[in-house]
Amino acid sequence: MDAIRWEGKTLALLDQTRLPVEEVWISYQDYRPVADAIRTMVVRGAPAIGVTAAYAYCLAALAGDNLEEAKEVLAASRPTAVNLFWALERMARKAQDCGGDAQSLIAEAVEIHREDVEMCKAMGLYGASVVPEHARILTHCNAGALATGGYGTALGVIRAAHQQGKVQMVYADETRPLLQGARLTAYELVSDHIPATLIADNMAASLMAKGQIDLVVVGCDRMAANGDFANKIGTYSVAVNAHHHGVPFYVALPCSTIDLSLADGSGIPIEERDKNEVRTLYGVQTAPAEVEVYNPAFDVTPHSLVTGIITEKGVIYPPFRENLARLFG
Repeated sequence: MDAIRWEGKTLALLDQTRLPVEEVWISYQDYRPVADAIRTMVVRGAPAIGVTAAYAYCLAALAGDNLEEAKEVLAASRPTAVNLFWALERMARKAQDCGGDAQSLIAEAVEIHREDVEMCKAMGLYGASVVPEHARILTHCNAGALATGGYGTALGVIRAAHQQGKVQMVYADETRPLLQGARLTAYELVSDHIPATLIADNMAASLMAKGQIDLVVVGCDRMAANGDFANKIGTYSVAVNAHHHGVPFYVALPCSTIDLSLADGSGIPIEERDKNEVRTLYGVQTAPAEVEVYNPAFDVTPHSLVTGIITEKGVIYPPFRENLARLFG
């Protein structure tokens, strides 16, 4: 399963706002609409945003656009996922080295895409080692092939564990307000014939209290040097509930999602999105139009609630600051 394709001189994105009802691919030859696609979540997920931005940078080079301006426009599309800025910085360095040659930049973007898939597969194998037999796993939001270059981070772990015959059931939080768990994670799990049960976000603690969750695996949009991390809003609540019930809580991410320049999670910028995402659901008003709304797209989970960090270099355990620096510093 993939959501990003480079086709000659065109970038194609699977419109994730229309899943699971219909699969629609949109083609782009201008980087500006791609920035809007990132902003409106046609494409989403930290690694996928980074890969998409790299290809959009290539579109700017092919069109003879100002690459520094393209970088700024793309960087302004969403603030939290550090992969976006990591990929753009890498493309800008390549542009400096190759004099802005479009074909060299395309090759670099293709390599970023390839590396992301390989990192996801590596972390899947490492992560599968912490999954017990007959595991009942909870995940939040979508950290699968749709959120990456392919295969997935948290869902990559689940895919690898499923291939090893370890997965009894995956419980997917629906993930309000945009329902990425219901629309995307359930879609991926069903497509791959992995046992799946969709639950409302407020049901997770009840399942843990009944002893029906063996571990939690989630993705990440940015991790600070001490292991604090930002992920889709609601992740912090899942971590608190897991800690209270003694359920192991893992976060899966590639090196491109680690931001060692931030000492802790307090420095992670949190995107606030349109208030009508909460007042409405698929165009149907579900709350008074006049009611005030707080709609952060992410929250920060402190490292003290994390059992382990699953990366393409292995599973990291506390002390996180020292071990993250040793592997990725």
